[in-house]
Amino acid sequence: MSTATTAPITLVVFDMAGTTVEDSGLVQRSFLAADSHAGLSKTDADRDEMLRYVTETMGQSKITVFRHLARGNEEQAQTANKEFERCYAQLVAEGNCSPIPGVEDLMVSLRSAGVKTALTTGFAKETQSAIVDALGWTQLADVVLCPRAGVRGRPFPDMPLTALMRTETESVHNMIVVGDTASDVISGLRAGARAAVGVLTGAHDADQLWAAGATHVLDSVAALPELIDSL
Repeated sequence: MSTATTAPITLVVFDMAGTTVEDSGLVQRSFLAADSHAGLSKTDADRDEMLRYVTETMGQSKITVFRHLARGNEEQAQTANKEFERCYAQLVAEGNCSPIPGVEDLMVSLRSAGVKTALTTGFAKETQSAIVDALGWTQLADVVLCPRAGVRGRPFPDMPLTALMRTETESVHNMIVVGDTASDVISGLRAGARAAVGVLTGAHDADQLWAAGATHVLDSVAALPELIDSL
């Protein structure tokens, strides 16, 4: 039997919004504020198409998304991204996000069993910190990561691999990646994770997750212990 199928799972890399955090449409609300502030769309049809693209690219680095929407206008992209992050952080501070049911007990249980955990996001560091602070999660995970210089956002494999190195996990065969978007799944696959798991509590449906190559699709992270036991 190969090492890949016998290695114990010792690292779980979680996405945040839509996977471990229930944000109730805050991305869309923050995008509309950013669009209004930066003037990305010219018509209602433009705005609808941009919202479709924002939903399609959920999980990816937000500045990358805004660069696409601004069609190469870096100043406009930066202006939109800053307003997006400001608005999202404000909504979070006002109490508009909450943990996905069962996730806190799950992460405590994993760490008690010797499994390292990581929280990852496509948001900027300031926004990620606002979410972590609002939920009281400063000590919940072993590693908290977002895109930055030298660590590309999804769908690149950088964040799972950075989590693996930071936690000194032995191999990619000991790691699984969990998220609610196609970008999460692709990132996990590109990182060589033992499993790239999609969950149905966020932006993308089962068809989108399977099409991205998900090895498993679960109703929520609450079902993860049974999956880990079966791997």
